[in-house]
Amino acid sequence: MFRGSSFHNLDSKGRLIIPARFRDVVKQSTVGGLMISKLDGALFCYTFEQWHKIEERILNMVATSENMRRFRRSFIGGAHECLLDKQARILIPPSLRQYAGLNKEVVLVGVLHYFEIWAKESWAQEHENLQDDMKNEDLRNEVAELGL
Repeated sequence: MFRGSSFHNLDSKGRLIIPARFRDVVKQSTVGGLMISKLDGALFCYTFEQWHKIEERILNMVATSENMRRFRRSFIGGAHECLLDKQARILIPPSLRQYAGLNKEVVLVGVLHYFEIWAKESWAQEHENLQDDMKNEDLRNEVAELGL
């Protein structure tokens, strides 16, 4: 499982060193790498096993609304296979870096079955937005249902 968040830097070629606590999860996978796609202004990173489960759920969906077709086209069509090199780095393709606004400073955020990569500035804005959203009673009630 991917947990916690941390700040990192991309190198000049767009490579990112996967931190040890995330690398251990990735290395448990049958393939030493990640499937990365784009959503919500960030990059979503999955082990190959988790990605396969997502593809299966999408394939088995009954709903074929225009919005779902567009989502599938963007999320699946925009996905890239990123293998770990010998230094435990992944090369993030330019199209994904551009989508997420990744330059140098990034934040990795563990979200249990996957982790997200955010531009540092975008993550700060997302965090601020969440603080504002937490003033909403409906969201507070949803969080309270978790027992927190």
